[in-house]
Amino acid sequence: MNKATKIITTTLLAAITAISVSCSKKQDTGIKKITTKSGIEMILLPGGEFTMGGGTSADSKPHRVKISSFYIDKYEVTQEMFKKLELPSASHFKGDKKPVEMSSWVSAAIYCNERSIEEGLTPCYDEKTWKCNYEANGYRLPTEAEWEFAARGKTEGEHFFGNDMKKLANYAIYRKNSGNETSTVGSRKPNPFGLYDIYGNVAEWCNDYYAADYYSNSPSVNPKGPKKGKGRVVRGGSWNDNEGSVSSYTRSYDESLNDACILRDTIGFRCVRRAD
Repeated sequence: MNKATKIITTTLLAAITAISVSCSKKQDTGIKKITTKSGIEMILLPGGEFTMGGGTSADSKPHRVKISSFYIDKYEVTQEMFKKLELPSASHFKGDKKPVEMSSWVSAAIYCNERSIEEGLTPCYDEKTWKCNYEANGYRLPTEAEWEFAARGKTEGEHFFGNDMKKLANYAIYRKNSGNETSTVGSRKPNPFGLYDIYGNVAEWCNDYYAADYYSNSPSVNPKGPKKGKGRVVRGGSWNDNEGSVSSYTRSYDESLNDACILRDTIGFRCVRRAD
């Protein structure tokens, strides 16, 4: 190798290295994957500010919200996860890898507490009042704002994949492709944060009470919902919903908080945990 060739080669290597470093920096989104002590995969979301809400519905007024970082389950809680904690599951569509459904909000909160105890963490829920201690390091249901932040994956608009509704079937189990039942978790593509079934399969309990006017006066930082409401918020849509109910900002609620007579095979959940 002569001197001129060596200089060119050295320059090219330096340029390639610089590009590689630059790309690495661009890809560092703050999102990290972990496996918990009980073997469940979670994703650390870095938090941030986003526009919550959208569309023309009166209860979904767009507004800016800032969220702190938190861990969230990569998948919806499965029937297998319930069995590991020796908790009873009344799920209609049986299968270890299928999501838990026919679960009341209280049953979901109990699961969160039991999972916390299993891992030596402080439970978030007072099982007499069902008040949530957000300062505890255990598991809980996501706030509605956390759920929407996670679902959006730093995107704007109604769906994280854009406006082409033909793509919905690639990411969600809903009425058009469900075959009238739930599916194994993770059977479709994930959202930009790497979360599976954030749209469809089962709709997901949030910690918040529902109030139609809450967005008009909610705090701009880490909103936790109204102190009372008709029921608890449910998000994401299910295997039995049409495409209009399967989006990042469509709101819904359910009143089967602890009533075994009105449990639904369309509702499940996933857990979150504080990151700091």
